[in-house]
Amino acid sequence: MPNDPLSDFTTENFTDKSVTHRVYRSGSGPAVIVLAEMPGITPRVAEFARMVRDRGFSVWMPYLFGVPGAPPGIGVYAKTIPAACVSKEFAAFATGVTAPISTWLRALGRHAHAECGGPGIGALGMCWTGGFALGMMAEPEMLAPVLSQPSLPINLNKKHKADLHLSPGDLAKVKQRAADGQCVIGMRFTGDKLAPPERFASLRRELGDAFIGIEIDSSPGNPWGIRRLAHSVVTEDLVLDVPDHPTAVALERVLQFFEERLLVG
Repeated sequence: MPNDPLSDFTTENFTDKSVTHRVYRSGSGPAVIVLAEMPGITPRVAEFARMVRDRGFSVWMPYLFGVPGAPPGIGVYAKTIPAACVSKEFAAFATGVTAPISTWLRALGRHAHAECGGPGIGALGMCWTGGFALGMMAEPEMLAPVLSQPSLPINLNKKHKADLHLSPGDLAKVKQRAADGQCVIGMRFTGDKLAPPERFASLRRELGDAFIGIEIDSSPGNPWGIRRLAHSVVTEDLVLDVPDHPTAVALERVLQFFEERLLVG
């Protein structure tokens, strides 16, 4: 289409166990899977993917919901959120279970690793998809999982807030990999109720020192003037034109994490 904001990405379909999703790809090098936040692959999500690509990676962006390339807006949210809430793929309200989409994502990760090579793959999930990178850690090729403002399951009560959206079996696998030395980065703004502090407390309890928590001050009167409702660390609320802004520092830490884990030898 004219002025396509994703024109520098190629597309292909990937199918596993009769489930098919389109995937946007760009770059070369070890694979990093970028999982879009709600309401989809917005221009800022695509820009984050380009920053990853430009550090020497092959970026894979699955199209899971929304309108690819469309900026966030009331109309897009109104169409996307209700459909995602009732989708069995995401199990948005369930606790103690792994979202079914994780099976497809793990297969995509294996495929991307086989095609792109390197020691393994990375992934960053954000918002709605924030916890999916943790579920992918059950597979050995996942070497650089990043959870940016993980928001599922939807926070209905204290149990939901603390839940990691993993089945007991998958949680055991993730904990074992953490015990074996695999690290996980998690990011959130301190005032973000969609990605509550209870979830990060669970990550620290279950993963110990393997969990690298980055919590950015968004309290009233914070020194950086970050808005109270800040949510999207590496996209909509990312600030790159202020020296040492904590979101820019967090972004750089993520990019270095990918490099440390995947660009070896």
